Amino acid sequence: MAEFCLECGTKIIGRVDKKFCNDQCRNDYNNRLNKDETEFMVKVNRALRKNRRILKALNPKGKAKVKRNEMETEGFNFKYFTHVYKTKDARVYYFCYEYGYLPLEKGYFALVLNKDI
Repeated sequence: MAEFCLECGTKIIGRVDKKFCNDQCRNDYNNRLNKDETEFMVKVNRALRKNRRILKALNPKGKAKVKRNEMETEGFNFKYFTHVYKTKDARVYYFCYEYGYLPLEKGYFALVLNKDI
């Protein structure tokens, strides 16, 4: 039980389990709590979102095959991905959220969409 608002410190009137005096204080508190803490986090999140947008644009139907230079021309940065998926036959897919890519031969990439996420 909070006797005072966690954001502004105002005395709370109402339910005993109330933590904030109003919706604005609740929003401000949670926005501050969830804000990216460092410029590095902002940079990484921006790169991940950009990579996702590029994969989505190059793969409108859920499966596609593109050359590496097509991805690079759009500004894709291969250094940033959210997770890796390894298949039973040792192929490695790199994902930016639900959009992924698999390196193929001769500079090609298979683009995929994971609909299970």
